[in-house]
Amino acid sequence: MPQHNRQTIYESITQRIVGELEQGRVPWVQPWGTPEVDTPLGLPRNASTTNSYSGINILILWGAAIKHGRRTQNWLTFKQALALGGCVRKGEKATTVVYADRFVPKKEHAKAQDSGDDPQAIPFLKRYSVFNADQCDGLPDDIFAGAAPLPDSEAIPLAEDLIVATGADVRIGGDRAFYVPAHDYVQVPPQPAFRAQIDYYRTCFHELGHWSGHERRLARSFKGRFGSKPYAREELVAELASAFVCATLQIVPTVRHADYIAAWLDLLREDDRAIFHAASQASKAADFVLAFQAAEAGGEQKEGAAA
Repeated sequence: MPQHNRQTIYESITQRIVGELEQGRVPWVQPWGTPEVDTPLGLPRNASTTNSYSGINILILWGAAIKHGRRTQNWLTFKQALALGGCVRKGEKATTVVYADRFVPKKEHAKAQDSGDDPQAIPFLKRYSVFNADQCDGLPDDIFAGAAPLPDSEAIPLAEDLIVATGADVRIGGDRAFYVPAHDYVQVPPQPAFRAQIDYYRTCFHELGHWSGHERRLARSFKGRFGSKPYAREELVAELASAFVCATLQIVPTVRHADYIAAWLDLLREDDRAIFHAASQASKAADFVLAFQAAEAGGEQKEGAAA
């Protein structure tokens, strides 16, 4: 993969996130909801195609939107802004996102023809630049529309419906939240047990993030013991998945256990691709869970449905 300013994409993005964690800030959570930032909740999406961004691009664009106090989670390229009848304002700086793809070298094609095997593709990341709709003039008004977050004291039927729609075995009771892969059930305390009742939903979606990784669903590994690197990886996936689902439902994301930050730092410092992998797995987990929302709306509930 080509170098850019003597630093790979993996290194530069990982270092940015590590820097935030070292300061005690979790870049996919804070500072949502603070008075000085009116950035709306939700997953970032392309304003032209309406497709949502995924994986590491969610973290990159959330971070940029929060840092600059953007009014929208809609992003687009310079050309897309022109095609929508607008333009990027002079002097505005782009945010760099990445695109994952694969290519097959000519040598591999030739080798495959000789051997009769399938050619081996090589994965790569490509950078491209996008601008928040806030950085543009002349765009349609509906691009700036966004749902307001619900107050913490209000029950969220949409979240309740999604939890039920998954068909997951969610057991209410006790004083701890956890997922048991061997028996495939989620346990969470009753909602009144939470200091802030909205944390009940954040916790449910964290545990459903784990639930999505069962061998009958997305087949992630649960072999790591508490304190191990594999354990930290799975917890990071579940935390990010919960943040992605919560943001989609207009629930402010949070960190379920701040104690994990030290373990995540160790993981990210050791492997500059770990955050990319975790964000990718979390996107798949969030998509898997959120797919039941669409199935419920269409009357097509099916526990094993792929996202």
